[in-house]
Parts: sequence; C-alpha cells; structure tokens
Amino acid sequence: MHPKNKIAIGTRWIGPGESTFIIAEAGSNHNGDVELGKRLIEAAKAAGADAIKFQKFFTEELVLPDAPKARYQIATTGSKENQFQMLKHLELGKSEFQILVTHAQKTGILFFASVFDHPSVDFMMGLGTPAIKIGSGDTNNLPLIQKAAKTGLPILLSTGMSILEEIDAAIACIEQTGNEQVLLFHCVSSYPTPYSSTNLRIMETLRKRYPYPIGYSDHTLGITAPLAAVALGAVSIEKHFTLDKKLAGPDHSMSIDPDELKTLVSEIRNVEQTLGHSEKEVLEVERDILSVARKSLVAKITIPQGTTITEEMISIRRPASGISPACLKQVLGKKAPSTIPAGQMLPKSLLLGAEMLRTPSPSPVLRTPSPSRGEGGGEGDPMSRGEQY
Repeated sequence: MHPKNKIAIGTRWIGPGESTFIIAEAGSNHNGDVELGKRLIEAAKAAGADAIKFQKFFTEELVLPDAPKARYQIATTGSKENQFQMLKHLELGKSEFQILVTHAQKTGILFFASVFDHPSVDFMMGLGTPAIKIGSGDTNNLPLIQKAAKTGLPILLSTGMSILEEIDAAIACIEQTGNEQVLLFHCVSSYPTPYSSTNLRIMETLRKRYPYPIGYSDHTLGITAPLAAVALGAVSIEKHFTLDKKLAGPDHSMSIDPDELKTLVSEIRNVEQTLGHSEKEVLEVERDILSVARKSLVAKITIPQGTTITEEMISIRRPASGISPACLKQVLGKKAPSTIPAGQMLPKSLLLGAEMLRTPSPSPVLRTPSPSRGEGGGEGDPMSRGEQY
C-alpha cells in the first residue's frame, strides 16, 4: 500500500481498510444561530457520524457587495437579497465558533470546517482544528490551497467543477509545501445533483491518477449515491444534513434530516460488511447449505456386482455425502464392487486411491465479520496502534 494512501484526522485513520469516515456537512444550515448549530452537532453524533463540518468565511473577504446568487440559491431563498447579504446573515463569529468547537468536544465528535478565504485559515488554526476542507469553488484557488497546506494539517479537497489538470495543479501546490496528507473527494457541484450526472466511476479515475485516499462529497437527494460510492471504494462520505428540510436557507431542502443521516450511517456500515474480503473460499455460513444443496452420484437402476458402470446407469441427486458429480468420468468404466440398489449412492470405494469428493474440508479457517471492510476500522491513536486484526 502506498504510504500516502491513509491519513489521520485526530485519532481516526482514513483510507482503504478503515471504516468509512462519515462527515455530516452542517455547512451553513445553522442559519447563523449558534444554538441551532449545537443541535446539529448533537444530531450528527446521535446518528453515528464520525465528524461534523461547518463552513467558515468572512463575507467581506469572500464576495463582492453586489455578487449575485446562484440559481439554486434564488430558488431556495428568493431574490430580494444578493449573495453578499445572504452570506452575511449566515456568518458565524469567532466566539460563536468557539462555542461550537467546545460543544463538539463535549459531545464527542470531530469538528472542522471548509474555509473560503485566507483569514478563515488563520481563524480555524486558532481554534485548534484537526483538518481543513477546501471546497470545489476553490480547487483552482492555489494561493488559498497553499496557505492551508502550509499548516501541515490534513487537507480535504473537493473536485467539483474541475478538470484533471486543475486537480493536478492543486495537488502539486499541496505537495510543494511538504504536506502529503490529502483526502481527495469526487464531487459534482450541482444542487441537487441528478443521478445521471453523479458519475461515481470518476473515483476510479482519481484513484489511478493520485496516490491519496478518495472519498465522495454528495449533493444528490436521498442516500442511494453515497451507498453506491462506498461499494465502489469511497473511504469517506460527506453529506449535507439539516434538522428540518423546511427551514429557510439555501441548503436545507437538498439536505438529509437526522433520521436519514442515521439510516445512511447504518447502511454504510452494512455495505462495509457486504464488501468482505477478496479470497474466494467456502464460508462457514455456507456449510449447512452445501451439505444439502450439492449432489452425489446415485444408481439410477440396480447395478449387479461386477457390472461395468455406464453413464446411463447413474443419476445425480442430493445430498452431497457421496461421490461428487465432478468425479463422474472417474467412475465410468469401473466395475460395481457389490450390487448397488437403485436409488442408492455409489460407494466411495469406486474411487479408492483417487480424489472422491470435490468438497472443501469441513474445518476451514473461520473469518469473523469485521465492522469495517478490511483491516483496521477502530478508533485509537493513529500514531501508535498500527494495523489491527
């Protein structure tokens, strides 16, 4: 495994073999209300998310005073105010962010934020953030990426609206600072994203091109796409969530609610279980069925002692306690050692000195299901625990 293929955020390893790192994207769904933000933190923890992410920006540093809204923002918040005014209402100050950070620590969930401007990087560093997220709108903002990378913290980089050459440049910018802690997200910047535009196979393109772990930041409605992404190897899922889809604000209607987030977390853990391992073998859970569903060679008619056995004399029936059908050719031409009544299994003595049953050993090495899709998966100090299991 490439040494860059896993990163640590706080005490949590993220990468192949680890349980999926699930980020509840609160974004601006706090509506500028710190109490609503605290409730979002509690809901994310209760649902089983690994982390909660907010958005930190200084409006004056982010947009011009007359900046227009995106069409989806007009559809969700109206056209009376422009983007500057909308964001100003959603901006949280330092003291409010500190309250949220402290609340997340007490609640027991990782807390970090997307940053949109240089002062916000310094701001989050002052709060002791464990990671920095760069959104798709800044994939080509190399000065911001460089400043974030120089912190030495893990950089979570979304790639919506980007071509590969832009991602190449962003990655090179990070690496030039000496920072090789990158979690790269496939993302489609459409709100909401149609299933037909989700293109999850791009994750494989990113995986082949870059040595870093690949996740998926989702903007579709529902939870189908994130589950499919995990099945395709996404090591992290980021999903917008809200306490109530009917709340005023640009992102509430396309977010999932706490019950849906809980379902998403549960189903991701189920998907991890289904992925299992890549070694093809007879599993212990299959053995009871194997013994009754597979078949044996049986005398179709009574075969007198000394009779040369032909294919017309044999049928193949359950259960699997006799000679395997795979050994039919080894039986043909042999003489019956004794009379074999119709409906009776052919005696195993017909194959003395040869392989009689193509049935695996009844005592294989058992595999205990793991909560993750491979090695590792538990939390602990990433600098000391190493690989688990």
